[in-house]
Amino acid sequence: MPIFNDIKEILTGLAITFSHMLKKPVTIQYPEEKRPMPPRFRGSIVLTRDPDGGERCVACYLCSGACPVDCISMAAAEDPSGRRYAAWFRINFSRCILCGLCAEACPTLAIQMSSEMFPCKRELMDMVYEKEDLLIDGTGKDAEYNFYRHSGIGVANPRGGNRDEQPPVDARSLLP
Repeated sequence: MPIFNDIKEILTGLAITFSHMLKKPVTIQYPEEKRPMPPRFRGSIVLTRDPDGGERCVACYLCSGACPVDCISMAAAEDPSGRRYAAWFRINFSRCILCGLCAEACPTLAIQMSSEMFPCKRELMDMVYEKEDLLIDGTGKDAEYNFYRHSGIGVANPRGGNRDEQPPVDARSLLP
């Protein structure tokens, strides 16, 4: 009979409701207590340093090119030794969707997604973060990676002048 099935479903729903009412509530006082987040949680964007303490960002513009909402902007500069760095780096978090595409595109692991939750703000201009706000003291998730040591690049040397590097091949010598 359909009436007995309806009563059975109502009593099942009430049983679930009463079982949850009798449990102790799990409440976390957020600003003071923080819930541990999973390691792959994308909470906020940070700029990391290499193991030597220098900035990892070489201002290659791959992060701003990969950003689907165009919230990253920067300007490249070069120090006297020839090493590139970001003269200024800006992220507009009022537009950022925290997708992580910028972190995946970064060849130097300079941009990483931290597991810290992003704070809310009422003013839009307070959501624009500069390089000084984003740069952390640590190396992030990969503490051993150093782009310039890993790539073997000697920025002041001409092509083929570095250790374990062959000089460039003249393409005309390959013709038949």
